[in-house]
Amino acid sequence: MPTEGAHDLRHHGDAEVRDDGSALVDLAVNVRADTPPAWLRERIAESLGSLAAYPDGRAARAAVAARHGLPVERVLLTAGAAEAFVLLARALKVRRPVVVHPQFTEPEAALRDAGHTVDRVLLRARDGFRLDPAAVPEDADLVVIGNPTNPTSVLHPAASIARLARPGRTLVVDEAFMDAVPGEREALAGRTDVPGLVVLRSLTKTWGLAGLRIGYVLAAPDTIADLERAQPLWPVSTPALTAAETCVSPRALAEAAHAAHRIAADRAHLVAGLGEFTAAGLRVVGPAEGPFVLVRLPEAATVRRRLRDLGYAVRRGDTFPGLGEEWLRLAVRDRATVREFLTALKRALDPADR
Repeated sequence: MPTEGAHDLRHHGDAEVRDDGSALVDLAVNVRADTPPAWLRERIAESLGSLAAYPDGRAARAAVAARHGLPVERVLLTAGAAEAFVLLARALKVRRPVVVHPQFTEPEAALRDAGHTVDRVLLRARDGFRLDPAAVPEDADLVVIGNPTNPTSVLHPAASIARLARPGRTLVVDEAFMDAVPGEREALAGRTDVPGLVVLRSLTKTWGLAGLRIGYVLAAPDTIADLERAQPLWPVSTPALTAAETCVSPRALAEAAHAAHRIAADRAHLVAGLGEFTAAGLRVVGPAEGPFVLVRLPEAATVRRRLRDLGYAVRRGDTFPGLGEEWLRLAVRDRATVREFLTALKRALDPADR
């Protein structure tokens, strides 16, 4: 089982749009376009009058707990899901952590930075990047998996993931994109019957708050207490706490549910358009269930550079363990943007236009 490789675990989609300062159309970053909405910006702005006081997370923590039907002792607010990965890596005493790839690389990077030797379970393209619970070593005492998984856009059945639970094992499920799935089907957030379960959620993707940094952890009270002890004082700012409380309100949940259906329709439009390029060797991993799609394409690195020249940023796939240079990830955008992107992709694939 591989533990090392040449993959740049610290490369993320934002690097694709800021490398040279060009004004690129962004299909590289998995943050919903046209966010945050005006009503959310206004609520965050109102919180600025309280900046002289230290942050008080009690109301936001209670709101998140209520949203998932949990006691507050099972909730920890964090500066984005990325902080949660660092806390898990530093606070938990584990002997054999395993990360299921391809997936978001920050969990493995955080574990390595904390001095852990990390094993990888690589899901295979020929299997549609589907989880086989039997592939995870029995003696793994920490298992990390995303659902729906970034970058494959695969939504694993909740029952399959729950099969990974064992006495003495911590099972970390990154559900950062689950609120982009209509009905949040296959979610494990709110479950208390799965031993060792830790669910991470992010509010930055759906609400366009990547610059504010807000997310949360759902886990057993003793695990939450361990993670909280590893946090610095006042880790989440007052504006971020306001955002957390607001984003789990009934109004916000209704808007997120509507957005999930719109994303699904826009994704179907993107996938249908990509289907026109099968003769060029382009293949879409499916069925895609997240706000992005993974595609395999000959000479993908060259095509990505051509798309940059044409004004479009897409996410390279070769920084994800289990993928190579022939992979690209495309964020779902509105139909007008997708139509223009597909026109650019046709030019990028045309040998006569190079």
